[in-house]
Amino acid sequence: MPVLLASFGASVHAEFELPAVTVTVNKQAQLLETVPASVTAFNGEDLEAAGIDSLEGVARMIPGFTFQASGQSGLQPPVMRGLTANIMGFSSSVALVVDGVPTLRGQGFDDNLLGIERVEVLRGPQSTLYGRNAEAGVVSIITRKPGNDPYAVVSADLGSRNKRALRLDASRALVKDRLYLGVAGEFFTQDGFIDNAFKGRKEDDRERRNGRLALRWTPSDRTDATLRYAQREYRDAGSLWGSVSAPRATVRSGTDSWNNSTARTVSLDVSHELAPGLRLRSVTANNEFTDRIQQDIDYMPADMLHVGRNHHFRTLSQELRLEGQYGQAQWLAGLYADRDDHGLSFGQKIPLGSTTTSAAQKGGSTALFTHWTIPLAEQWTVTAGGRIERDEVRFALAGGSEQSRKWARFSPKVALQHQWLQGAQVYASVADGFRAGGFNAFAPEAYRRYQPERVHSFELGAKGQLLERRLRYGASVYLMDVRDMQVQQIGLPGQMFLTNAASARPAGIEAELQYLLGSGWQIQAALGLNRTRFRDFKDGANDYKGKHNPLAPDATAHLGVRYDAPQGWYAQAHLHGAGKVYLDAANKFGRAGYGVINLMAGYAFGRTELSAYVQNAGNKKYDTVGFLNGTTTIYSPPREMGLRLTWRL
Repeated sequence: MPVLLASFGASVHAEFELPAVTVTVNKQAQLLETVPASVTAFNGEDLEAAGIDSLEGVARMIPGFTFQASGQSGLQPPVMRGLTANIMGFSSSVALVVDGVPTLRGQGFDDNLLGIERVEVLRGPQSTLYGRNAEAGVVSIITRKPGNDPYAVVSADLGSRNKRALRLDASRALVKDRLYLGVAGEFFTQDGFIDNAFKGRKEDDRERRNGRLALRWTPSDRTDATLRYAQREYRDAGSLWGSVSAPRATVRSGTDSWNNSTARTVSLDVSHELAPGLRLRSVTANNEFTDRIQQDIDYMPADMLHVGRNHHFRTLSQELRLEGQYGQAQWLAGLYADRDDHGLSFGQKIPLGSTTTSAAQKGGSTALFTHWTIPLAEQWTVTAGGRIERDEVRFALAGGSEQSRKWARFSPKVALQHQWLQGAQVYASVADGFRAGGFNAFAPEAYRRYQPERVHSFELGAKGQLLERRLRYGASVYLMDVRDMQVQQIGLPGQMFLTNAASARPAGIEAELQYLLGSGWQIQAALGLNRTRFRDFKDGANDYKGKHNPLAPDATAHLGVRYDAPQGWYAQAHLHGAGKVYLDAANKFGRAGYGVINLMAGYAFGRTELSAYVQNAGNKKYDTVGFLNGTTTIYSPPREMGLRLTWRL
């Protein structure tokens, strides 16, 4: 599909053509136009200038990419090309990779975009380079490396519902040409909008405290080592939930609800040039997420029903990869290994009493992979790669015996690209994707196990630039054959589990463009159409053939317009929307399609910028109705207005 740099911000408005862009989503530096796949890249400074500070904001501008509504911070399951994340199976169809460190589940699939150099989103199966749970795509975030030049950006927000936010990104050299320090941080707090009529207060206040620290050492021109630490803290009140039978955004809860979840990552990223054109890179990481919540689900004064989680996910990973050139060919080869050590605890209060179930899930994967880009002729290039991977999952309920499952998988990928005109390419690709199976930790024994999911994908695409590099476009069509499709069945609390649909065949079209009109005007547009239906799926007496895959919309769209005036002021408008989704395989509950308008305007004077914004200008309501087997509504956020003051060094 398309290749696009989305640059709604300061780095483009003074230019007369779209800049050349280098991406690393294929784990090698490549010009954006030479990647035979669907890639969208966002410059970090442009995201900051456009007021986009979340992965959800990024996804709104990408065709075929959304997030499932959960109403809980830190739990943001991705949906791409009709394939979803399974929150009860603790796995995802899309990998989030931050500076080479993977997150492979919906829990902790989040980033506050602090200190970002670039965000790259690669759609289509990426198991060849990224392994398990990258069968639908990859979101790759590259943070800004501190260097010799001092750098600082500070912004402060005041907005609706007593919103207060402060963000900082700064770096400088401690020892010139040798040692550098980068620091980024965020504090955010905002009152809720759900009325608790019993306690006389808002039920869903939000608070975040986030930070990044990077210590970079360059002992020579050949070696570059960065030690990174990142932490995100969510200190929220209740989820954006309420009863389907109560007035909207009103509860009468007598039970306290809260979310005290925390993500921590520490990594060491070392790159060393062994010889001219031959480089070795090592990424060692410990990635942890504590998913800790309590949530009232009867929404009444008496404590009749509530649920709680105290999950601790930990993944230790190591990747080594060697890259270089062989003649005109660019290649890489790598070794990857990780180990999971997850402690799981789920509790629920029911009228007859309280129960808590604890379990341990361990395992991991080891893999060898390679990737080659080979020029065949002046205008033809072939890209090929393969990955051999072995996965293991071990599971045990507290006091029970351990069960284990193992899989081995070869994931190939081949793409052929032809530059048929100057600045215009077409490509065709075939790729396999894979998502490991596992255990339903808190489901009935009959649904304890589920099988791996396999994807075989075909894609045709075209991309290029027109009008003297002022217009960048891309379009693709794809067809995926999914076997043993993992489907999340959401029933009563404690009765959520995964089953395997026999098969499905997602098909879709994606298109996007960016147009720099001149005279300060920019236009960006994206459209994704996807059809994912069960070809054959029976679960007991239920037959779901022809039903929609839950949580996957048939359409996503985005349109953005921005004007930068010579006098230093700017204005922008973004319209984004998605089609109807269903929550269950029977397609009984769901969320209607919707469209939302976001507006922003500002004025820059010297190093300072003052801006005003309106999110959801039309105050559109797009609630998800019928969660927890039809009992719960997940509320969409209301209109929000605010002012932002930014200072740049």
